[in-house]
Amino acid sequence: MIRLERICKSYGPRIILRDATYHFPVGERVALVGANGAGKTTLLNMMCGIEEIDSGELIRPRDCVIGYLPQEPNPHPQDTLLQECVAGHKRLNELWHAREAAQERLVSQGDEAALATFERAQSSFEEAGGLALESRARGVLAGLGFQPTQYSNNPRTLSGGWRMRLELAKVFLNDPDFLILDEPTNHLDLPSLVWVESYLRQFQGCLVFVSHDRGLLNRLATVTLHLSRGQMRTYRGNFDSFLEQKDAIEQQDVSRAEAISRRKAELTRFVERFGAKATKARQAQARVKMLARLQDLEDELDLPQKESEVAFNFTAPTPSGRDVLKLNQLAIGYQPEKVLASGIDLQVLRGQKICIIGANGIGKSTLLESISGRRRELSGSCTLGHQVALAYFAQDQLSVLDRDKSVLENVMRRTLLTERESRSLLGSFLFHGDDVFKKVEVLSGGEKNRVGLAILLSQNANFLILDEPTNHLDMSSAEILSEALESFEGTILCVSHDREFINSFATHIFVMLPDGQHALFEGTLDDYPRLALACGFPNILDPNTSAQFTLLRGNSPLTDKGQRQQQRADAQAVKRDRQRIQRRVEELELLMDSLAKKLLLAEEELANVGSNYQLAEKLSQEQNRFREQQANAENEWLQLNESLENLNNQ
Repeated sequence: MIRLERICKSYGPRIILRDATYHFPVGERVALVGANGAGKTTLLNMMCGIEEIDSGELIRPRDCVIGYLPQEPNPHPQDTLLQECVAGHKRLNELWHAREAAQERLVSQGDEAALATFERAQSSFEEAGGLALESRARGVLAGLGFQPTQYSNNPRTLSGGWRMRLELAKVFLNDPDFLILDEPTNHLDLPSLVWVESYLRQFQGCLVFVSHDRGLLNRLATVTLHLSRGQMRTYRGNFDSFLEQKDAIEQQDVSRAEAISRRKAELTRFVERFGAKATKARQAQARVKMLARLQDLEDELDLPQKESEVAFNFTAPTPSGRDVLKLNQLAIGYQPEKVLASGIDLQVLRGQKICIIGANGIGKSTLLESISGRRRELSGSCTLGHQVALAYFAQDQLSVLDRDKSVLENVMRRTLLTERESRSLLGSFLFHGDDVFKKVEVLSGGEKNRVGLAILLSQNANFLILDEPTNHLDMSSAEILSEALESFEGTILCVSHDREFINSFATHIFVMLPDGQHALFEGTLDDYPRLALACGFPNILDPNTSAQFTLLRGNSPLTDKGQRQQQRADAQAVKRDRQRIQRRVEELELLMDSLAKKLLLAEEELANVGSNYQLAEKLSQEQNRFREQQANAENEWLQLNESLENLNNQ
């Protein structure tokens, strides 16, 4: 697989990688973690050949097929979904174009040489499996939720989430040996996340992925690479295991640094006291040399440094009236003949923090655009209340930022701040010095989002409309944002697919269904399945939920008393089963953590056995036994989680 040998990369004075060496192993799922701006996307781009390295060697086997999912969809797609998906298989796509060119030459010239060229191109295409390519593309698209009626549509008609799902289809169709995914869960709805995670668990090659979804990092990663201040360190295990190991190593380094500092102080006192005495001169010189060696040891220590974090809080806004927003029979979409959702009724009151959930392409982002005034509603009414000051955060920041202008120019254009105030604000969002003069078009996804959040903060609004605000943000920034939203004294309407983020601040969940139904539930996302079950509303968090719903639009409870009693009895039975399974799931998680630690210890012992082959064989057998136990525990854990999903569906 891919090997990094003393890779160096920098942008001016900013060092991305310094002497990074690592061999990506076959069959491992490698999580690349680090703060925004640490260089994760840059490293992935270098591995794909999109960016050049400054020095060192990046070794890619010739026959290694790399599948890469970028943060943004292809800006220049083919004319149809099916054509764009087929284009994802690079080798077959090249052979297909070669065959088409040979066929055109055969038609225009018609000689024996043209016929021979066409036959060779046709044979190469067939031997590589080209005749089945379109069929396979249809299968992958269907697995990702696309309907056959969509295959002839132009990809540009899709929402951002579906565009990224199409990019995933292209990657999966390519049958890669080495899979590189940059934020694979961004833009995906909750049911799709289950499908993608299942696929990645079954992937046989080497997977390298960047994600800020802590749950995914824990469930999927077998190795964690931490990128910080130009250094890349390897940790065996998932994200939580990485945090434990990193903390232990840092504590050891701090203890060593303290011991070295004490010893240096003792040696320094001796040199200062006796350095001038002839009888102690040789001893003093020896201690000077010892001080130099201690300084070298101290320089080698990688002492923990606090990562830079965004720092912001929303100021208390001017209160709005009690009624913030009222939607009455609202219909939204791009054109009258392309209605995404209709008959939407919703009343938003001051202080409510409502998160909107639903499948991709159902109109969630379009609804926010219509409420914010960026898109006209097709019919119905959208009324803002008294003294409502609205601020909108777009899912795609390039749709609201000027890509040709600098970060500073964008902030000053969208706010009333002076240059000094703008630079101070941007400093809180980790744009320091000349960073503020960067053009928006060269920013990473996380940096664009931080610019958008800086502008949002400066508008002093009492009604925030947020569309996927945590996309591309690192976990630290997402946590800081969720804390700020939780303490925000105004009203929030937010679209997000991040469970932890939603649960951190939401007071209500607004659910949109494909058939036009919608309902508002009081509580967090964790409360929604129970509340939906109590009133007979579908639970869209279960990917197996049928699209055929019998409940009328709205959130009216069932009226039949006997039916309600039976539902309560069924719910109690489901609850007992869930509790029993959940206990076993927790036991398995503890067991998997324990086995991961045992494997790590065995690896460390194996690395130090030297020529003791008998001990090496014994440790190797132990490793195999631990791996087998780990695989069995993971399989049982997966089966139990599927059972939990089925119980939720019941």
